[in-house]
Amino acid sequence: MSGYTADEKLRVEQLTKLRRKWLKDQELSPREPVLQPKPAGAVQKFWAGFLEPKSLWRLYTYKVYNAGVFTFTRLLIPAWIVHYYVKYHVAKRPYGIVEMKPKLFPGDTVMETGEVIPALPADEGHGHH
Repeated sequence: MSGYTADEKLRVEQLTKLRRKWLKDQELSPREPVLQPKPAGAVQKFWAGFLEPKSLWRLYTYKVYNAGVFTFTRLLIPAWIVHYYVKYHVAKRPYGIVEMKPKLFPGDTVMETGEVIPALPADEGHGHH
């Protein structure tokens, strides 16, 4: 035997019709969905107003952003680079970098305060620990 029987042909035809009807039913009409939209929350209301073209918030935010980018890229970063270069490559004795602290002995004078280092007491020698 070749091909479908009459019952099989009828069954395939019925399934095809049902599938087409089901797919047609899945399409939404312009009136759907029928559900009422949920009221917007506080955050949604804020962003809806904020993102309107030509709104005051949007203009000021844009101006602050542009000023911040200008300050950061054209002032702060170049100033930091110049400061770093001068501090570590140009200065004879870089600020904040101490290569070696001078040794202090009894009787020496501290240059910053003018204080004289007192002599060690006689009982504090190199005794036993």
